[in-house]
Amino acid sequence: MRMLGIDYGEARVGIAITDELNITVQGLETIQRNGSDKIVLRRLDEIFEKYEVGTIVVGVPLNMNGTMSERAKITEEFIHKLKCKYNKMKIETIDERLTTVEAHRTMNFLDVKKNKKRNIVDTISAVYILETYLNKFKNTISKNS
Repeated sequence: MRMLGIDYGEARVGIAITDELNITVQGLETIQRNGSDKIVLRRLDEIFEKYEVGTIVVGVPLNMNGTMSERAKITEEFIHKLKCKYNKMKIETIDERLTTVEAHRTMNFLDVKKNKKRNIVDTISAVYILETYLNKFKNTISKNS
């Protein structure tokens, strides 16, 4: 079963997904929230119809000192909605500090035009979130083997 990564933002939500063997991560899309989680949840329903997903990984934007930011509290509310709606799936969180910074670095390195950055930064952040989780997950498995 695949894993799905979510970078939950105020305006946009980045989505990334693993391949069927959970080896690679690719950006899937950016969902425009338009101020409503219902839009995001409806789109997730469509994604889950197309892909067999067993784990959802949501990035939580903690402050640099590790405390909960205001945005992290809002993200926790969204995670609660996910847990209620998708209660058969494993839902994990991961510290997403600096993923947006890394995404911007990557886009600068690739010379992405400024007007395109806004549309893909959240998807790239979701890729980093899911890759971080996947690496942590693989390390845990190899230590327990």
